[in-house]
Amino acid sequence: MTSNVAIIAGAGSGLSASLARLLAKEGFSVVLAARNIEKLGALQAETGAQAVATDVSDAASVEHLFDVADRAGPLSLVVFNASGRARGPIAELDSEAVRQALLVGAYGGFLVGQQAARRLVALGSGSILFTGATASVKGFAGSAGFAMPKFGLRGLAQSMARELAPKNIHVAHFIIDGAIASAASGQEPGPQDRRLSPDAIAEAYLSIHRQHRSAWTWEMELRPWVETF
Repeated sequence: MTSNVAIIAGAGSGLSASLARLLAKEGFSVVLAARNIEKLGALQAETGAQAVATDVSDAASVEHLFDVADRAGPLSLVVFNASGRARGPIAELDSEAVRQALLVGAYGGFLVGQQAARRLVALGSGSILFTGATASVKGFAGSAGFAMPKFGLRGLAQSMARELAPKNIHVAHFIIDGAIASAASGQEPGPQDRRLSPDAIAEAYLSIHRQHRSAWTWEMELRPWVETF
């Protein structure tokens, strides 16, 4: 029996790795998408995932990703975890770096969301989840090049949620309001669990995917207990 397929676009360490491990454990066939798939070797070996070299800002590359995933089985879940950022004073920002951040973080979300929607609407079910940040709802000084793609991604998710929910497709946006823990951050001074656990975030993503459609969440905000509002 072919298992349901989950695509993680923007794969690497941290949250995407935690998602890959959890989804593989839960019986999904996981497809990882990243520009550089050489970094995913250990994760592939651990999870049995397939890796596809993908530039999320290129329409042909994203279409190829989904064509490969089609051969793995019926699509069930798509997570857009790619992010582009360019930070610094507005007068000093490199215009090309900002353009690339918008292409990856917002346009890339559109391309992945579009390919996911085409397939899931035809299947009649499934989830599309987008990873946002504090910058999705609050632009800080010096963060214009990060806030713009994140605001755009949130708008995309909200529009898609309203359009696709009546077609039985669950679209949700996650505001990750705080720093995500890593192996290195575990050695930092400060209170325990001061950073978000990537495993805990992954559990939240899966729970949203499995929500009953009578009580769907379109947006979830996650922050560690020490984070101020």
